[in-house]
Amino acid sequence: MSSGSIIISTILKHDTKVTSYKIALLRAINDVVISFPDLRNMNMAVAVPLRVLAQFWVAYYWPFVKPSEPILQGQRAIIDGQLRNDMSFRPQLKKLRCQWELSVGGTSKPSDGFYLINEMRIPRKYQSYSKPLHKAYQAALTAINKAIEMPIRYAGLGHWSVFNKPLKYAELSTQVVAIPGTVAEDKCLVIQADLWQTFQEMSLWIEALCIHEWCLFTERVQQENHSIVHRGCIYQLLTDRPDNRRPLTWERNNVDLLLMEGTEFVCPWTQKRIHSPTQYDLDHLLPLSLYPINELWNLVPADPNFNSHTKRDRLPSQTKLQQAQPSLELTYKNYSKSGLLSLALQEDVAVRFSTVFSDTASFPGVLSTAVVDLINIFAESRNLARF
Repeated sequence: MSSGSIIISTILKHDTKVTSYKIALLRAINDVVISFPDLRNMNMAVAVPLRVLAQFWVAYYWPFVKPSEPILQGQRAIIDGQLRNDMSFRPQLKKLRCQWELSVGGTSKPSDGFYLINEMRIPRKYQSYSKPLHKAYQAALTAINKAIEMPIRYAGLGHWSVFNKPLKYAELSTQVVAIPGTVAEDKCLVIQADLWQTFQEMSLWIEALCIHEWCLFTERVQQENHSIVHRGCIYQLLTDRPDNRRPLTWERNNVDLLLMEGTEFVCPWTQKRIHSPTQYDLDHLLPLSLYPINELWNLVPADPNFNSHTKRDRLPSQTKLQQAQPSLELTYKNYSKSGLLSLALQEDVAVRFSTVFSDTASFPGVLSTAVVDLINIFAESRNLARF
């Protein structure tokens, strides 16, 4: 085993744990690595803002703060005569979940935390939600940011033995590359290049081990009603993924306007020409069941019959992707004809890709190449079925 895999497996299997924080930390790093795959060839240490790791924690811990069925993630200690929460951020995350349920009108699914964090990353989506939800979301992230420093400090043997103390990005060495969207004031965790590479190469194994150890840990935690939560239940909560397609009304309306103005799209999978608003589905290149990304680069007009009956939740083969690339480039070029879609595409690309710049004439072609590479990396790292 590589030194990186030994570090990761030792933390997951042998480190002392009073909460599930260390498991959540490694799972979040793993998700960050696969979320920004164009950093894979940099061969440099990577700066990851704590707020980005905290966003993933919102999604992971979401199922455990259901008001009617809370699931403890550690024993509640009595300190200075007060009974402390099992998770320091439980009150804030619970409030966020309640506020979300008010916003969507009903109870939420275990995977709604994943949907929420991806909505909050997209400026136009973020602005569509209420100020109380914004406030609750920021309060939860602030509370998690503080909590997340504990497993960073105590991972491995001794203090700061695996990771260095997080610092603001402006204070870090120039030999560090940051994930897209990082700003000078972000407090960042630095992942060394060899460890980043281990997460890249072993992401499927790491995710599986994180979930396995999380299930075993939670099953051992005595719940407040003295019940035991079976590991199978925890597994279902930790692996739930969004499968409900909330309407993409804004995106669809703006694509329809382009079509009505005479712009022609081409389905990337069948090469059928799309001339009217009745001829297409907005296809998620990366399916929602894999990763709930509604960023505009991930949404392309496609043949509805093929999308529904052939592609479905699968990813295209490498050959199919190469054949589709000219159609993807055309789609991004067409989006650039619309002021609203052009701005949305630039914003969404800026938070996902570190090597794609929207202020160049080659932007559509460079983006289509980056998207093809991203999909291939996802398929390889997740060992997914392809068509």
